[in-house]
Amino acid sequence: MDNAIWALEYVFLWSSTLFITIQAFQIATTIGVLYLCFVLGVWTSLLKLRPTQSVMVFAMPLSIINSFLYFTIMLSKFAYGAAYGVEALASGTMTTFAPIFTVPASADNGQLLIANIYDLIAVDAQTVCPGYVGSNVVRNSLGMTATLTLAGKACNVYGTDIETLSLTVQYQSGDRLSVKIIPAYIGASNTSEYILPSTLVQEPVADSDAETTSLTNDLSFLYSNEPTFSFSVFRKSTGDTLFSTMGTKLVFENQFIEFATSMPENYNLYGLGETIHGFRLGNNYTRTIYAADSGDPIDLNIYGSHPIYLDTRYYQVNKTTGDLTLQTTQAANESNEYVSYSHGVFNRNAHGQEILLRPSNVTWRLLGGSIDLYFYAGSSPSDVITQYQTSSTGLPVMQQYFTLGFHQCRWGYTNWTNLQEVVDNYAKFEIPLETIWTDIDYMRQYRDFDNDAVRFGYTEGKQFLDQLHANGQHYVPIVDSAIYVPNPNNASDAYEPFTRGNASNVFMTNPDGSLYIGEVWPGYTVFPDWLSGGAGQWWTDEMTMWHSNVAFDGIWIDMSEISSFCVGSCGSKNITLGQVHPGFSLPGEPGAVIYSYPEGFNLTNATEAAAAASASASQASMNAASAGPAPTVTTTPTYLRTTPTPGVRNINYPPYVINNVQGDLAVHAASPNATHADGTVEYDVHNLFGHQILNATYQALLSIFPSKRPFIIGRSTFAGSGKFAGHWGGDNTSLWAYMFFSIPQALSFSIFGVPMFGVDTCGFNGNTDEELCNRWMQLSAFFPFYRNHNVLSAISQEAYVWASVAEATKTVMSIRFQLLPYMYTLFYLAHNTGSTVMRALPWEFPNDPSLANADRQFFLGPAIMVTPVLVQGATSVNGVFPGAGQGAVYYDWYSQSAINAGPGANLTIEAPLGHIPVFVRGGYVIPMQAPAMTTTAARKTPWSVLVALGLKGSATGNLYLDDGESLVPNATLYVDLTASQNTLYASARGTYIDSNPLANITILGVQQAPKTGAVTLNGANITQGVSYNTTSKVLSITGLQSETQSGAWKEDWVFRW
Repeated sequence: MDNAIWALEYVFLWSSTLFITIQAFQIATTIGVLYLCFVLGVWTSLLKLRPTQSVMVFAMPLSIINSFLYFTIMLSKFAYGAAYGVEALASGTMTTFAPIFTVPASADNGQLLIANIYDLIAVDAQTVCPGYVGSNVVRNSLGMTATLTLAGKACNVYGTDIETLSLTVQYQSGDRLSVKIIPAYIGASNTSEYILPSTLVQEPVADSDAETTSLTNDLSFLYSNEPTFSFSVFRKSTGDTLFSTMGTKLVFENQFIEFATSMPENYNLYGLGETIHGFRLGNNYTRTIYAADSGDPIDLNIYGSHPIYLDTRYYQVNKTTGDLTLQTTQAANESNEYVSYSHGVFNRNAHGQEILLRPSNVTWRLLGGSIDLYFYAGSSPSDVITQYQTSSTGLPVMQQYFTLGFHQCRWGYTNWTNLQEVVDNYAKFEIPLETIWTDIDYMRQYRDFDNDAVRFGYTEGKQFLDQLHANGQHYVPIVDSAIYVPNPNNASDAYEPFTRGNASNVFMTNPDGSLYIGEVWPGYTVFPDWLSGGAGQWWTDEMTMWHSNVAFDGIWIDMSEISSFCVGSCGSKNITLGQVHPGFSLPGEPGAVIYSYPEGFNLTNATEAAAAASASASQASMNAASAGPAPTVTTTPTYLRTTPTPGVRNINYPPYVINNVQGDLAVHAASPNATHADGTVEYDVHNLFGHQILNATYQALLSIFPSKRPFIIGRSTFAGSGKFAGHWGGDNTSLWAYMFFSIPQALSFSIFGVPMFGVDTCGFNGNTDEELCNRWMQLSAFFPFYRNHNVLSAISQEAYVWASVAEATKTVMSIRFQLLPYMYTLFYLAHNTGSTVMRALPWEFPNDPSLANADRQFFLGPAIMVTPVLVQGATSVNGVFPGAGQGAVYYDWYSQSAINAGPGANLTIEAPLGHIPVFVRGGYVIPMQAPAMTTTAARKTPWSVLVALGLKGSATGNLYLDDGESLVPNATLYVDLTASQNTLYASARGTYIDSNPLANITILGVQQAPKTGAVTLNGANITQGVSYNTTSKVLSITGLQSETQSGAWKEDWVFRW
């Protein structure tokens, strides 16, 4: 018995010590250090306490002290939270003295639904619906039109069948085909149900020269009425069927549309976002598209809506006849020759929908709207992406130069002083920091456009921001998507942004015209109605007034799915409650203390892991006890199933149930019946709120900074959002799995036209650890958007917290800073041509079927390949070198030596902690600048040029320069760099002046040392600073500043060796 008691006490000691240590450090570092010293003194007997004489569980003096501290902390948290509310508990500083009401968790409970794909008694529309018959075909110079009529009795299976449809087929350009099916009779009363206005989402139209260019289109449309209407799209050059509804029936109802295409065996589809999934989607997967505030669950719908896929098909080429045979596996024989053809399919529809990927077909099921398909001929993946962006979404926004620096954020920075400490610590540890961010902590009771006067006051904030800007650094705050509704009976609760917006009728309403009042962080809230006509100007005005007090440099838009913490207009009768606590515990509150760590933490930190596991189990037990006994389930769940009412839409509970992560469409979101000023209901435009708020924010920033490019990062996106903003991957988790998933997520957003993408480095939810953060900080350095961010009450994870992470970060930031001119040029090309920044391996090597599923490596532009460690405990990583042995060559970034790799080889690459394998692809020239603490400082450093010769001794590259911020630069410079036959040419055009000299030229893959006198710059011999490494085959020339004093690109030059 005594042994059991002692064992229990030791478990308590370890778990309570860990808990108190975490809490102490969150209060103040000094308190945490003092407590640790106290514990160390007790355990080493340096600090002697009188032992308790009685025999009881808590016999050790430290146990008694820990018990006192533990219960003191818990009781103070409970009392503090009850008395002062959610903001005081989250921030650690009291800002309101009124007791607040906690919304019941049940307020966010919806109806119990079962998704159709899992419902065993669901009706299969294909078995009961009649399909359509085409008639009245009229051909024109760009295609055809036709009428589609029900081929039999209406089935009305998940809505009311539309009896007559209109088909329009249009060859819009030399590489794009449009197939549109809409109801034949559309009027003012039902337009929003079926038609997506081009004022909200760009609509592709025929090119001005389409009558000529369409003649060379490689796509061909055919239709049939046997046995009912179907259509097919072929590739003329190969005879391949790209899309065919033959053998299926078209179903078109007012709340349900279904069409399907046959697919080849083991097809390769990519895209269809947003989700956390492998890059290649596979053929046993259902993609739900419905914007949801959900913390990054794997395989389910999350924030954004991107109904486009990229389809790549590989063929083996008969070397004798040239005939093509479809390759249905990813196995590639190096002796065979392969070729690929890619095409894209975009369904321009904003309604909730599912795409069912199955072994032999892909089925689209839509909750409304129309069939608005666009086919892109490709034929390479890069071609498809470019065609999609240039014709259908708009080109990505050009980023300011500073946005490519490193960004630091967390939920839990308590005041301006705390921010200054973080900024100072980055400087102290000599880690570059470009931008400091604040989460909702800065707000007065979580209200947009209003700072907490005590913790984030405007006067102190101006001093902080003035100094920050003087350092060449920047500040970005979060702005949420809901507006607090003040208590009308409490004058002190007044909130002018609401008052002004309500006076202008810019908020969504209930069907009866009253305000739709949901619940988000500040309490009961309303939501901007972007269709009202006045919301955009109101948003601009509020942001402009706020900027006069807080000199931010960009905006972070959150909660824009839109999210609401209750079902329906729950605040309509509750606004007199004022600020309320959400119906769930915030991280760090009693019952929600964070004890989770990454996979493998128990292997590297066994004692801490055991203590955390014990504390987690205790917390779970306490939560279960407080919740009471679980209800006994003795019957099969009763699901709500609705049936159609002819001519009437059930928008809250549509008869067809998509596999939404939240179940009921109204859960954790604005209800589908929330109404806009023009009568449109949220059901029809839910997926567009995030897109519209990004547009509104873009316009607001243009008003504040008329000559600057707006910098915006948003959570919910739609097709075309990339022309307004970048995107971060949302609320991921501090797990190795999520570090891996960041790569396919980033590559998918390259398809979607949102190149400015990054994730919460080191993880958002849960605690990270040193090893994961070390690896993740290095991986994210090669993502366009590079930010560290984590959740309230989790351990700190800034790059300087661990020595090894600090060193790893400095190492990789040195590489990133050298590559900033290269990255900025990639963004310029993306902005102007629709090319990509982060690239999948098969996009650069499209004829290698073995790369179809490659998503653990990636290219940054065409020249840099990254092969990160993604597994805990690993000290090496396997990687492929596409094209090696078949004309491609790679150089190790660090040693600059060529990699010895054969065709298809999967090599083991040494990668100890703190080292990320990076390779330069032969055939490319990369202009670079030196590392610095900010991008502003880096832009003032001398230039260097890295030439990675291909096997034939040639390489090309380019460089774009401007002032780094102007919306329309007054001057630009574009430099072409070409290496061939032992000569490097630099030829520039433009008027932008960069006065930094050229310092170094490094050439990789030089097979023999240059002869004496052979190294020249514009004909003048270079004798100093020339070295050649016979082992690595690297020719290095340093100290060229004196020859280029007026600027590296002031004049064209020729370098020979």
